[in-house]
Amino acid sequence: MSHTTEEIEKLKHAPAVPGVIEVILERWSPRAFSAKPVSREHLRKIFEAARWAASSYNEQPWRFIVGHKGDPTYQKIFESLVAFNQSWAASAPVLILSAASKTFAHNGAPNRFAIHDTGAATAFIALQATALGLHTHSMAGFDPDKARAAFDIPDSYHIGAVTALGHLGDADNLPEGLLERELAPRDRKALSEIVLSDWGHPAKL
Repeated sequence: MSHTTEEIEKLKHAPAVPGVIEVILERWSPRAFSAKPVSREHLRKIFEAARWAASSYNEQPWRFIVGHKGDPTYQKIFESLVAFNQSWAASAPVLILSAASKTFAHNGAPNRFAIHDTGAATAFIALQATALGLHTHSMAGFDPDKARAAFDIPDSYHIGAVTALGHLGDADNLPEGLLERELAPRDRKALSEIVLSDWGHPAKL
């Protein structure tokens, strides 16, 4: 049985929550991507959104290395992925590698919030992509040392994550065993588990 992208988008849409903006409910992380390229115009909007993410001291510690399928940058990022992620990410037209400065530019002090802030910028990428009809899927499954060496990233930067970006593709073309994951309902922990008034004690919302 084939599955249309429209059917999968509907399946993956989060349950409606009054007051939560629609783009958050629409965002999810597919593994099936279309070969359709992402336009330069869309990329500019996506990274402009990331540029306006909040960061400690407005440091903006993030750096994003962007590869388009077929170029050397893409290939180097792709080669850093573990085999499992290579099995599906090969269809994504764009791969992004993030890094974060370990120190503050204004005083050279350690910036222990850099990865947190880079994650916030990556979340903005995901939401802006969703607003444009695209999707992202960020991955921890890659070799950060290989990625660092491939791009000669200095030790003064943390290696963040790899994010696949593109249009939703045909889930029926995924490698064996992944279709079930693509079609699985989304779920989240209850607010009582993650929003607390004291450790182990749910906050009253």
